[in-house]
Amino acid sequence: MSESKSAIPWLTIVGLGEDGPDGLSPATRAALESAEVVMGAARHLALLPDLRAETVTWPVPYADGLPLLMGYRGRPTVVLASGDPFWFGAGSVITRDLAPGEWRAFPGVSTFALAASRIGWPLEQTACLGLHAAPFTRLRPHLAPGERAIVLLRDGDAAGALASWLTEQGFGATTMTVMEALGGPRERIRETTAAGYDLKDVQHPVCAALAFAGEGRVLTHASGLPDDWFANDGQITKRPVRALTLSALAPRPGEHLWDIGAGSGSIALEWLLAHPTTRATAIEADPDRAARITGNAETLGVAHRLTVVEGAAPDALTGLADPDTVFIGGGLSEALLTVVWQDMAPATRLVANAVTLDSEALLTDWQGSHGGTLLRIELAQAAPLGRKRGWKSSYPIVQWSVTR
Repeated sequence: MSESKSAIPWLTIVGLGEDGPDGLSPATRAALESAEVVMGAARHLALLPDLRAETVTWPVPYADGLPLLMGYRGRPTVVLASGDPFWFGAGSVITRDLAPGEWRAFPGVSTFALAASRIGWPLEQTACLGLHAAPFTRLRPHLAPGERAIVLLRDGDAAGALASWLTEQGFGATTMTVMEALGGPRERIRETTAAGYDLKDVQHPVCAALAFAGEGRVLTHASGLPDDWFANDGQITKRPVRALTLSALAPRPGEHLWDIGAGSGSIALEWLLAHPTTRATAIEADPDRAARITGNAETLGVAHRLTVVEGAAPDALTGLADPDTVFIGGGLSEALLTVVWQDMAPATRLVANAVTLDSEALLTDWQGSHGGTLLRIELAQAAPLGRKRGWKSSYPIVQWSVTR
C-alpha cells in the first residue's frame, strides 16, 4: 500500500554522500522533489545544484539552525546531513524534540563504512568515533598496539594535530590512512605514520583510519589502575582498595554513580572506564581537587560523561540526578548517611569506606540496623627494614556495602 500524502511527515532527513544526486535512492529523490524547503550546510546544498525548493543554509553554530527549522514546521521540508545522520551525525539532535510521526529519515552510506571498504577493515572490530567536535582524548581508552579506529575529523588541520597527539602519547608508530571526500570525485587516500606525518593540503571532509602501534601506556580493563594515572595531592583511594571498591560498586551499563568526597576522582573515573554508557557525578568540597578531577577526566577521555560538583555533602547533593549507586569515600558522618539513605531510591546500591575508629563504628552501627555486608581490608607491602625487608602495613579500611 502506498503512503498517503497526509501520512507523510513534514520533515525528512536525508543522508547525502560526496557523490551528490548520483547516490540518492528513488525515495530520497521523491522527497527532494516534493519538498518546499531544503536546509543544509552550504557544502551539502552545493552537491545538489538543481533543487527546485527554497534552499536555506544551515547557520553556524549548529544549534542556531534548530529554531530556524522549527519555523518551517508543517511544510514539506528536507534537511541534508552527511552519510548516516544517526551515527555521529545530526539526526538525533534534530529529532530530539519532535514526535515520532513528524519526521522520517533516509540515511546514506556512513563515512565509517566507506573508509572500511577502502582498506578492508571489519567495522565490528574497529572503534568508530566522531572527533569533529570532541577532544582527541576520547581515543585514550582505545590506545593499544594492534587495535584499530576510524575517526571523523573537523578539518585537514585536525589530521596533523591528531598525529602530534598520538606521538605525544607514545603511539608515533601508528599508521594513519587519511581519507578525503570519500565516495565523490575529490576522493583521495594517503598513508603515513603519526610521527612522520607530513601530508599537505588535506581537505574537508576528512577521516583517518588508525592502526595503533607504539610503546605508549595502555589503559587496562581491570579495576585498579596504577595511582599515577590520576593527578592527586595524596587524597586518593589507593590501587588495591580501589579495585575492591569498584568490585563492590559493580558498575553496570547505563548506570549513574555519586562519588561523594571524590578527592582525585579515581573511583568515579574508573567507574566511567568500566563501560562507555556509565555516568558519574563527583562531589568534592576542595576547589583545587575539584579542578584536578576535571583534568584527570579529560586525560582519560571520559570528561563528557562526568559532572563535577564543587561543594560539601550533604548540601551539595541537592538537585543532582538520581544515582543508581553511591560511594562515600570522604566526609563520612551520621548526617551524611542519613540524608543519602533517605534520598536513595529502592534498589540503589551504597558503598562506604571508613579509615578512622569513629567512622568504622558508624558503619558498624548502620550495618547492624540496615543490613548489608562489612569487609575489613588490611594490606601490607614489602619495604626496606634496616638492611633487610619487612612488611609495612597500611591503615585498615572497613567497607560497608548495602542495597536500599
